[in-house]
Amino acid sequence: MSNVEGLVTLQERMVNLVNQMTIPVVEVAIVIESHINQLLPKLIEFSQKNSIQLSSKITQRWELEVEKTAYSNSNFSIEKVLDIIDKDRMDIFSTLIRVTLNEVQLEYTDAILFLRNWEKLVREQLAQVSGPGQLFSPLEIPDGF
Repeated sequence: MSNVEGLVTLQERMVNLVNQMTIPVVEVAIVIESHINQLLPKLIEFSQKNSIQLSSKITQRWELEVEKTAYSNSNFSIEKVLDIIDKDRMDIFSTLIRVTLNEVQLEYTDAILFLRNWEKLVREQLAQVSGPGQLFSPLEIPDGF
């Protein structure tokens, strides 16, 4: 399977599962960040051993194209968020990503760039959150994403 076919397969599976299970934006964010944090150190180590310069597009979060909402509520802690999230649903989503990445055998650079695109989508939606309830709104995937 070519990289393009692998990326298309991964994208289709992720979009279908997110839509089918109406996974909240906060849960998608946690899963995507977890996968980036697993892949990136391996790629950095490889690049350092082989004297390869990595693009900041791979190593850094991408710029957001939305204005951040000024939301502050000290009564709603991260612990509350972590208590409310559906760990089983997140595990299913994470497993789908991990299994598909292994199946299609994407290079780390392609996998991370792919996940950075998802990370940007999620971060843009999180930046517009105006209350804790919106953290648990389903991720909105635009047409053609």
